[in-house]
Amino acid sequence: MSQLEIKPPLPPFDEESAKQKVQMAEDAWNTRDPEKICLAYTIDTEWRNRSEFLNGREQVKAFLKRKWEKELDYKLKKELWGFRENRMAVRFEYEYRNSNNQWFRAYGNELWEFDENGLMQKRFASINDLPINESERRLI
Repeated sequence: MSQLEIKPPLPPFDEESAKQKVQMAEDAWNTRDPEKICLAYTIDTEWRNRSEFLNGREQVKAFLKRKWEKELDYKLKKELWGFRENRMAVRFEYEYRNSNNQWFRAYGNELWEFDENGLMQKRFASINDLPINESERRLI
C-alpha cells in the first residue's frame, strides 16, 4: 500500500484525532484542488451531496471541478459535532458567490465513515443555501 493510500489519523478516533481529521478536511477543501482532495477518499467512496449520488474517486473529482466552476470565492468552515470509532458527524458552513456576483452561505451536516487506513469511504451531506449580501459575509 502506498503512502497516498493511508491518511492519518486513523480510526478508532478519539476527540483530538477526530478534530484533527475535521481540520484537515477543512484545509483541503479550502484549496479547491479536486486532485488533492479526492485522495482523502477510498477508490470506491460513496457520496450523497444534496440530491446527487456519487460513486468512486473519479466521480468525486469531476463533481468538485463542476462545483468550483459555479461556486466562486468559496470559503469553508467545519466543526466536529460527534464521533465514534470510525464515524463522525460534522456541521459546516461555507460562503461563495455565483457568476452574477450573488453571495450565498450554505449550511449543512455531514456523516462520515472511514476505512482502517483513514480514507473516507462514505460521505452523506445535507446542505441548504441562503442568499446573503456581500456585507453579511463571515468567512473571509
